[in-house]
Amino acid sequence: MIKIGILGYGNLGRGIECAIRQNDDVELAAVFTRRDPSSVKILTEGVNVYSVDDVENHKDDIDVMILCGGSATDLPKQTPEYAKYFNVVDSFDTHAKIPEHFEAVDAAAKASGHVGIISVGWDPGMFSLNRLYANAILPDGKDYTFWGKGVSQGHSDAIRRIDGVKDARQYTVPVPEALDAVRSGKNPELTTREKHTRECYVVAEDGADKARIENEIKTMPNYFADYDTTVHFISEEELEANHSGIPHGGFVIRCGSTGWENENNHIIEYSLKLDSNPEFTSSVLIAYARAAYRMNKEGQNGAKTVFDVAPAYLCAQDGAELRKHLL
Repeated sequence: MIKIGILGYGNLGRGIECAIRQNDDVELAAVFTRRDPSSVKILTEGVNVYSVDDVENHKDDIDVMILCGGSATDLPKQTPEYAKYFNVVDSFDTHAKIPEHFEAVDAAAKASGHVGIISVGWDPGMFSLNRLYANAILPDGKDYTFWGKGVSQGHSDAIRRIDGVKDARQYTVPVPEALDAVRSGKNPELTTREKHTRECYVVAEDGADKARIENEIKTMPNYFADYDTTVHFISEEELEANHSGIPHGGFVIRCGSTGWENENNHIIEYSLKLDSNPEFTSSVLIAYARAAYRMNKEGQNGAKTVFDVAPAYLCAQDGAELRKHLL
C-alpha cells in the first residue's frame, strides 16, 4: 500500500480523500492543516488530522505527500520545502511561472533524494500531454485550447472582492463560432475576446449600486476587460440552488497537415466535461502520486512534470495486465 499524506483540506484535499477510496493500492496516512486540527472533520475513520507544524515528525510514515495549497502563494514555498522530507505532488497551475517553480523543486528534491511531480491536473496536466502528443504527431499545425463551460474560481473570487458584492460565480464559456471554425480546419487567428466569453452571476448586498458593480466587473484588467462579459444579478437562494457546484472542462485541438505538399488535413481533439473540477484534479493527482512512489523506488529523484512520467507508472495494473487489456 502506498501511504498518502494530504496537506490542506479544502475542496482539493477532500477530493483526494475520496479518490483514495477508489484506488485499492493507496491509503490515507494523515491529513495536515493550518487550521486547528480539532476543527477539521475528515471522512476516513481512524486517520488523524495534524497541524502543518508537525509535518517533519511524520516523514517516515508517508510515501507521497499531496500538496493542496494555492498556486499564488502556497505552492511556490510549500513544494520545495516539503520535497526535503517527502516525495511530493502538486497542482501548480500558474503557467508562466512553471519553469522557475520546477527549478526550485528540482534542487530540493535532488538534494533529499525525493521525486517531486509538479503541475499535475487537467491544465496543466492532461491538456499539456495532449498538446505534446499532437505537436509530436503533427509538427506542421496549430494548437487551440478552449476552457469551459465552467466555474473559474479565481475570477469568482475577484468579483467577490468588489465592494457591495455578497457572493458570485463566474463561468468561462467558449464562443461556439470560434470552436466550430477550429473544428472545421480553418485554422483561424483568434483574439482573446473571440475565443471565450464570461458570464457572471452576482449576489449584491442590500442597497449596493449594481450599475457600479457591473462596470467594475466589465472593466477589471487581467480578468474581464478583454472579454465580452455578461453580468446577472440574482438572489442568494438562486445562487445556492443553481450555481453551487464547481463544474469545468474544455478542449485541446490541433489542426495539422501531412503529405508532400501538405495536401491532407487532420484534426486531433481531446475534451473534458467535469461535474467537479477539484474532484477530477484530485483523481489525476492520485495517479501521479503512484508514479512518484514507483519512480522513487527505482532510484529516481528531482522534479518531474507529466511529460517525464511514462503512462504505465500511473496505473495500478502491471505491464502484463496493461498489454492484455488496454493495448
